[in-house]
Amino acid sequence: MKGEVFYGKGIRELEGEYPELYELVKDINETVWTGKVLDYRTQKLIAIGITASRADPRATKKQIKSAIHEFGMTKDEIVDVLRVVLLTSGMPAFSKSLQILNSVIATMDEE
Repeated sequence: MKGEVFYGKGIRELEGEYPELYELVKDINETVWTGKVLDYRTQKLIAIGITASRADPRATKKQIKSAIHEFGMTKDEIVDVLRVVLLTSGMPAFSKSLQILNSVIATMDEE
């Protein structure tokens, strides 16, 4: 979510209708993704783990796609994160996330 890329539905709609809320969200975004101690790549891996553990298919797909496009992350790197999801959140979250990862990779192979 570096820059002004927002994965939450409705955030862009705030910009015109409630600009002060949009600016607040934008400021939070910039504050979080600083890479001060953990670099942005590591933060992206954490974001994948969080969205996957919540079994949020839309956000998981967007985080995985972003990780691959922005950093060239490999399937193995992302599967390592999903292993932690398996341990901490169980088989359903892991399985769903693995399906999403495979789908994203298959789509990229077709392009």
